[in-house]
Amino acid sequence: MKPWLYPFDFSPVEFLKKKDIPVVANAMSTYREGNEEPQPRDSIKYSGSLDSYSQNDLTPVIGTEYEGLQVTDILESDQCDRLIKDLAVTVSRRGVVFLRDQHLTPQHMQVFGEKLSALAGCPESSGMHVHPLTESGSELGDQISVISSEKQKKGGGLTHQLSDKSRFASVGWHSDISFEPVPSDYAMLKIHTLPETGGDTLWASGYEVYDRLSPEMAGFLEGLTATHEAKFFHDEARRLGNPLRKGIRGSPLNHGEELEAVHPVIRTNPVTGWKSVYVNRGFTKRINGVTKDESDLLLQYLFNLVTQNHDAQVRFKWNRNDMAIWDNRSTWHCATYDYVDARAGDR
Repeated sequence: MKPWLYPFDFSPVEFLKKKDIPVVANAMSTYREGNEEPQPRDSIKYSGSLDSYSQNDLTPVIGTEYEGLQVTDILESDQCDRLIKDLAVTVSRRGVVFLRDQHLTPQHMQVFGEKLSALAGCPESSGMHVHPLTESGSELGDQISVISSEKQKKGGGLTHQLSDKSRFASVGWHSDISFEPVPSDYAMLKIHTLPETGGDTLWASGYEVYDRLSPEMAGFLEGLTATHEAKFFHDEARRLGNPLRKGIRGSPLNHGEELEAVHPVIRTNPVTGWKSVYVNRGFTKRINGVTKDESDLLLQYLFNLVTQNHDAQVRFKWNRNDMAIWDNRSTWHCATYDYVDARAGDR
C-alpha cells in the first residue's frame, strides 16, 4: 500500500506514471504569463444554491465571507445536502469561507463536518479526524479539538517552534495533520472566547503558490514526494500527561504512533481539479529523492512563496462565535500570538 495514495483524491501514484503532462495554470490565479485565460477544471459542479446569500470575496485569490448564512439553518433546510455540497465547492475554490456569529453547538459542527466531507466525495470508511492529542472521554467528543491560549502557554501545538528555535512568527504556517497518511480534507474553527485585540488568523492559497512556479519547476516538483512527521507530539503527550491516540484517527489508514507520512509535493484537489503545493513548515521535513542540501533549498523556496507573498494570503479578524471553514488540502494557515488575554475555540 502506497502511503500517499488517498482513497478519495486524484491518485498521485497513477499521476506519476503519466508522461509529458502539460503544466497548466489554475483558474483562480492572478499570476500568469501571457494573455491566455485558463479554464476551470472542476470535478464537482456548483449548483447555485448559495447565490441568494450576500457574499464578499476578501481578496482576489482566497477568502470569501457570507452574510446572514447560519449553519443551523442549512442543517434544518429541505435543501440541506444541496446547500452543503455547494458550500464545499465554494470552500475548495476559495480556500477558506468565513461565517459570522454562528449559533451552533459542537454537536452541530460534527454533523455539519461529516456531511461536508461526505458530499464532497469522502468515502464512507473515513470519519472525521481525531487528533493524536485529543483526550479520551472529552465532553465535546473525539472529533472536536479545543483551541486554547492556556494550552499554547504550556507550549502546545506548533508554538514549540517559536521558543528556542525561532523568533519568526512565520514558522507557524502549516496545513493540519499532514503527518497522517490521509490528512483531513476540510477543517472548521469556531472562536467563542476572544482577547480585546489581536489573535487574527491568516490563510494562504496553495493554488496561487503553485501558479507562481515556473513551468519547469512545477514539472520537476510533480515527480517528487515529501516526508511529513510530527514526532514532537510524543513529547507533548508526555508533558500533558495524556496518552497518544494510537487507534484509528478518521481514516483507517491513520493509526499507530509513527506520526509520519509521505505525500506528493504537488497535489491535485479532487473537488476543483486544481493543483496545489503540498508542503508546510510545521510538518514537512524533507523532499525525497534529492540530497538533504537540495531538499532544504527547495523547501525554503516553497515556504518563502507562502510567507513572503501577502497577495496570496487573507487575514481574518475574529468576532465572537465567528466560524472559518477551509480546504486543508490546498491552503496553509497561521495563528497570530500577539495577545495576552484568553482566546479559545472549537475545531
